[in-house]
Amino acid sequence: MPNHLKPSVCIDAVFENVPLGDAVKSVADAGIKAFEFWCWWEKDLDELRKWRDAEGMAISACCTKFISLVDPAQRSDYLAGLEASIAAAKQLDCPVLISQVGDAREGISRQQQHQSLIDGLREAAPMLESSGVTLVIEPLNELVDHAGYYLIRSEEAFEIIDAVNSPRVKVVFDIYHQQISEGHVIHNLVQNIDKIGHFHAAGNPGRHELTTGELNYEQIFAAIRATEYDGYVGLEYWPQHDPPTGLRQVARWFSATS
Repeated sequence: MPNHLKPSVCIDAVFENVPLGDAVKSVADAGIKAFEFWCWWEKDLDELRKWRDAEGMAISACCTKFISLVDPAQRSDYLAGLEASIAAAKQLDCPVLISQVGDAREGISRQQQHQSLIDGLREAAPMLESSGVTLVIEPLNELVDHAGYYLIRSEEAFEIIDAVNSPRVKVVFDIYHQQISEGHVIHNLVQNIDKIGHFHAAGNPGRHELTTGELNYEQIFAAIRATEYDGYVGLEYWPQHDPPTGLRQVARWFSATS
């Protein structure tokens, strides 16, 4: 039986510079029941809870502190930041923390940086497992948006998840980023669906509405629905047109494919 896909809206992208309450209300008015955002430490957590509850919403994901995992010298700071992020996530009933891993270190082999990632996530795993919060590491593209970033391809991310071997450490598979980095997105996500804890989606090229560009999201979502995945698909794009209108179109799209 296919799963029902759950959309979520990244309010920091789709509603950039819009007041929090207006953004959350617009998401709810579009018929979408969840939202996410980036930096909890730049937000008022009480206000987030207030607007979430007022609109009957869920918070699907937010980010942990942006501290390198490929540099062992920064590991204690990363773990401290993660501890604080877990506490914030628990206050918000937020099930997923998104983690970038840092830029590649010049003069240090990829093997060493790869191992640093594994070692850091292994240290993080017990606090995640005891909290019930899932951490998802994020591969990004280096060709358009994130020159110098370490983790580019999903294959390496999945290898890291296998090595860490914790049910609370997974990957956020950003369909936009992986289309740029490697393509072959349906095969790659379906074959590794058990290692994916969150999705992001945007049109490519341009990182705009899902209805633009070369990605056939109807087929991609059908492929995800045919798996056992039961998490969220975060809509993380910069709209070219009226954001509420675009979200209503996407909400119907999710409903039509459910």
